Amino acid sequence: MTDYLDRSGLQVARPIAELVEERLLPGLPVTAEGFWAGYAALLRDLIPENRRLLAKRDALQAQIDDWLTANKDASPEAQREFLSEIGYLVPEGGAFEIGTTGVDDEIARLAGPQLVVPVMNARFALNAANARWGSLYDALYGTDALPGTAAPGYDAVRGAEAVAWAADFLDTHFPLEDESHRDVTSYEKDGTVRIGVRVARLKNAAQFIGYTDQSRLLRNNGLHVELVIDRDHPVGAASRSGLRDVVLESALTAIQDCEDSVAAVDAEDKALVYGNWLGLMKGDLSDTFTKVGKSLTRRLNPDRTFTTADGSLTLPGRALLLVRNVGHLMTTDAILLDGAETPEGMLDAAITVAAGMHDLARTENRNSCAGSIYVVKPKMHGPEEVAFADTLYGRVEAMLGLPTNTVKLGVMDEERRTSANLRECIRAVKDRLVFINTGFLDRTGDEIHTLMAAGPVLPKGEMKDAAWLPAYEAGNVDAGLATGMRGRGQIGKGMWAKPDAMAEMLTTKIGHPLAGANTAWVPSPTAATLHATHYHKIDVASRQQELSSRPRASLDALLTLPLLGRRNLSEEAIAREVDMNCQSILGYVVRWVDQGIGCSKVPDIDDVALMEDRATLRISAQFLANWLRHGIIDEARVEDSLRRMAVAVDRQNAQDPAYRAMAPGYDGMAFAAARELILDGAAQPSGYTEPVLHRRRRQVKSEA
Repeated sequence: MTDYLDRSGLQVARPIAELVEERLLPGLPVTAEGFWAGYAALLRDLIPENRRLLAKRDALQAQIDDWLTANKDASPEAQREFLSEIGYLVPEGGAFEIGTTGVDDEIARLAGPQLVVPVMNARFALNAANARWGSLYDALYGTDALPGTAAPGYDAVRGAEAVAWAADFLDTHFPLEDESHRDVTSYEKDGTVRIGVRVARLKNAAQFIGYTDQSRLLRNNGLHVELVIDRDHPVGAASRSGLRDVVLESALTAIQDCEDSVAAVDAEDKALVYGNWLGLMKGDLSDTFTKVGKSLTRRLNPDRTFTTADGSLTLPGRALLLVRNVGHLMTTDAILLDGAETPEGMLDAAITVAAGMHDLARTENRNSCAGSIYVVKPKMHGPEEVAFADTLYGRVEAMLGLPTNTVKLGVMDEERRTSANLRECIRAVKDRLVFINTGFLDRTGDEIHTLMAAGPVLPKGEMKDAAWLPAYEAGNVDAGLATGMRGRGQIGKGMWAKPDAMAEMLTTKIGHPLAGANTAWVPSPTAATLHATHYHKIDVASRQQELSSRPRASLDALLTLPLLGRRNLSEEAIAREVDMNCQSILGYVVRWVDQGIGCSKVPDIDDVALMEDRATLRISAQFLANWLRHGIIDEARVEDSLRRMAVAVDRQNAQDPAYRAMAPGYDGMAFAAARELILDGAAQPSGYTEPVLHRRRRQVKSEA
């Protein structure tokens, strides 16, 4: 039973009240009375508009369903005309540029990897924050970026391969005059190198930035590389130059996530989420854990200082942190107004921004040196909803006494109505916008849900070859460049979902900077270090300049429906598709509902580990709901596949002592949630999985 406290006419769950009054507000120029009164006024003023916008989503979808049912073979031109008539497509205004100011270089001017991590887990949150710098040697040695696997203990042969790979990297991006880094015998503090008695220099002397007693600092395309010298270390002792490691500036930014990668369903969960974000902003978050029998404590890394020709240079020791709030849909019982749940996104806004004020007051090891608080806002449908977010954060600023536009917003381009109206979405938040990105996963889920009535969609694996996807990816970059984001904000691309496939990532993910994205998501600090090598190869600012003059991506291509049409699939292909998606759903949902794990490596049907979160779940659930609606499959096939795949998922999790098997009873809450997500998928708001997951997880927690 939740214990509520009365605060300015609100019923505030005790964990939230205690967090706000005992940890959040002390040290800020905001009283508890002022905070709660301001928040109560904000809720009363903004909840009606939030409800109206959600109702408009449903009304537009109902109109689209009716029209698609009657116009099965509609052309993109006919779609465009209809969508304009109902207000789904809005008129595009004249040319403009964003006016955002006070943006840190990591977002405005530099190009590099971006981590996304569940802030609910303190250890993961700290790992992501500290991933600003990463060992290239370790990233190569410990992954499949190098062929084969390491022998037990230290594998000297594999170690030598990592050193050679790194030397080639240095030769490519920090070339010496007529020499190779493989042959260097000493890296000097003046930027020269020695090869025996000979002195050599970098071809571009400006790439040498500075030094410490044990390192030399280089820079290329704005990214730093630290050469660590230690002849007493086994790796350094084996090197002619004493080079122990090549450390890359890796995750320039990291999104601390309150949304898709967490399972926060009540006040207790939300207090943990907010408490970790507060610790990051205060700089005092720590986590103690046991690893290989040893107790370790992780804290935020300090800044790094180097001696330069002009004096000294201090570089951040941590990634610049953004916080992802939840969208407009979900409500929370953490705070009640007139006995009813209130919007979770509004609570996120008030508390995460207030927590960010602690960083603004710090003088050392700050997150934002430019004096901004960075929030990523997901799952918004069209310009009206983006404008509402602008209003919401403006109200939070006023409530907390912050200057207007202290809060900078990232707009995730992951819903079809946003993609089709992206420039007007940008206009709606143009003075606080710092980030747009493409998220193929949620965007695919919304694509399927929006066209649910049109017919059966392509098999999930073929979606990446559908006409709408390249138009979506290119259109996002086009809109960002056309509205002046170059040199002012991030144009990002989505997640690499295979955390153990680093060789494939090195081959594939260079496509993101080539596409004009100055950041792209990675699943781990190791992946960030390896992906950072792509930004040494590609000067993204120059690439964006090249792309700015290309023809604009086609709206008609974006609106082309990815349907199966009259194509017949084999029984084997259908069976494989159903089993693959049922297994994926069960593998993720069973951890979410039973254990509260919002993001993890989940083995797929072939036992390949994939990073799964609610976005991947949304695709699989909507896909099967679509095929069910159009008779490609029936409920009996779904039931049969779920039961067989539950046995497979139980096997995959057999070594987890906290795991609850689904078979042979098939009567647990997780199995019921997976079933509901498919069979009732077409009726879920925008195809989102949160309502089902939250309700089922709450039931599990209440029973426990």
